[in-house]
Amino acid sequence: MRRGCLLVLLGLVVLPAEAVKQSANTGRYGAIAYEQESRSWGVSYDKKQARDASLEALKQCGRKQCVVVHKFRGGCAALAEGPKATAAISGATRDEAETKALKRCGADCAVIAWACTR
Repeated sequence: MRRGCLLVLLGLVVLPAEAVKQSANTGRYGAIAYEQESRSWGVSYDKKQARDASLEALKQCGRKQCVVVHKFRGGCAALAEGPKATAAISGATRDEAETKALKRCGADCAVIAWACTR
């Protein structure tokens, strides 16, 4: 009986580690597109090629004037916007990317978009 319990416990420990390995897919690309006047944005993630990530972000942004403001490979990226500035930056996690974007953007900024590869 104890042997079965031990196997179950080991399974619980091993499965989360496998999930972490799968979520850190560094071979995938993402992008953030933005158009300042309309405040439109679009994101993409988990694309096999950087070009595909850029095209999807532009499509999601939905305006002719949108431009790709940040590309990333693996991890996460965030876009912060404020009255005087915008900033887009990557991080290992969503929290790290958002923190960096807010710091770079300055006072009165808020995160308006983020994306992470799986």
